[in-house]
Amino acid sequence: MQSPMPLVVILATGGTIAGTAASATDTTGYRAGALGVDDLIAAVPALAGRRLEAETVAAIDSKDMDIATWQRLAARVAHHLARPEVAGVVITHGTDTLEETAYFLHRVLAPAKPVMLTAAMRPASALSPDGPANLFDAVTVAATPGASGVGLVFAGAVRGAVGLRKIHTLRTNAFADNDGGPIARIEGGALRLLCAWPRGEALGLARIAAPAQDWPRVEIVLNHAGADGRLVQALVDAHVAGIVVAGTGHGSVGARLEAALLQARGAGVRVVRASRCAFGPVLPRDDDDTEAAGELSAVQARVELQLALLA
Repeated sequence: MQSPMPLVVILATGGTIAGTAASATDTTGYRAGALGVDDLIAAVPALAGRRLEAETVAAIDSKDMDIATWQRLAARVAHHLARPEVAGVVITHGTDTLEETAYFLHRVLAPAKPVMLTAAMRPASALSPDGPANLFDAVTVAATPGASGVGLVFAGAVRGAVGLRKIHTLRTNAFADNDGGPIARIEGGALRLLCAWPRGEALGLARIAAPAQDWPRVEIVLNHAGADGRLVQALVDAHVAGIVVAGTGHGSVGARLEAALLQARGAGVRVVRASRCAFGPVLPRDDDDTEAAGELSAVQARVELQLALLA
């Protein structure tokens, strides 16, 4: 007997991929998350023969993503991955905070099955929406034997969560990796694997079980010409638990900002050094340096620090 087609679960969270505008030529003034997940699937006739289940977790613009939604999403992903018949999960998401959600799921779940986020830069109502092709490709990847880990399927490429970055405000190829390049490309409907699927050690759902209001507060401070550190002092006064500094170049900060960060450390605030550069790591200064963000962007370093502080 022929084995059944792989089952893929689609979890919707909203975003541009589910957005609509009054005009088909309007690709910026749309309402995100307006369409339901069944509408997204119906817009891709090629999915008609696939074995799918669909569920709505949220219907938001991803600029409004929050901890409570992350908690619900992680729980639903874990639930479906635990089902033996499920080959993989696809998450439709807005592009604005997708790199944060992807990294969050990677660290919390580190799944042995594929969890592929996908999105769009043009709303579903556009003359040439990019969402349908991205959704089809994401389902294809999630159903691929041997695929694993959290990634993004977007504009014909599969990218890992670690170091993922949104790099453009409007182009349909709006994402890039840090230095490692994509995991795979989808060409002519076929998946061409370029490197190993991502692996990791799962922190587990218990790590994120605390109510959202009890999570440690971590903020991002940017180094720039004239940065004087007063914002850092204000954050210390507000009792933040951690600060990620998006430094210039290789995570460098000006003298006055560094002095303020030194005082923050003395007050018990955890500090992590990332870079405001689009690409490139921030490496440890020596063997004892635990503040360097490595290949993580400032926003992903913030997620990492929050998860560490939850421990």
